[in-house]
Amino acid sequence: MRRPIKRKHIVEPDLKYNSVKLEKFINYIMQWGQKDTARKVVYAALEEVKEKTKQEPLEVFEAALRNVSPNMEIRSRRVGGANYQVPREVRPERRQSLAYRWMIDAARARKGMPMHKRLAEELIAASNNQGSAVKKREDTHKMAEANKAFAHFAW
Repeated sequence: MRRPIKRKHIVEPDLKYNSVKLEKFINYIMQWGQKDTARKVVYAALEEVKEKTKQEPLEVFEAALRNVSPNMEIRSRRVGGANYQVPREVRPERRQSLAYRWMIDAARARKGMPMHKRLAEELIAASNNQGSAVKKREDTHKMAEANKAFAHFAW
């Protein structure tokens, strides 16, 4: 008998910009259940983006997400005692979650300033196709390209 399909948790849109993607991003930023702190960080970062770029912050956020989202990734597959790195296409939900994770990791890796400034700089860099998160996506794509020979092992 198959296991039942897991019901997905539906995230409500955020309070200020009325965006579901932004609320999910806030949830990813949140640590130890401190959602209010995460909200303050994200909203402050978006205000910083608005000041620096003179553009709509939500559009910069969307552009950054598009530029960081990977199309291909590699997954390990064991075949006959050997492990192969098999390139696979990324599902849309996973693409979004990887983009969130890479953006946050890149922002946290920057040192010497408050989190909202680090996040704002990473968002601006990612929207211009620069920065650590975009480099991570490029590296992932290069790795998938290099292992194209093992694509026939895809399951």
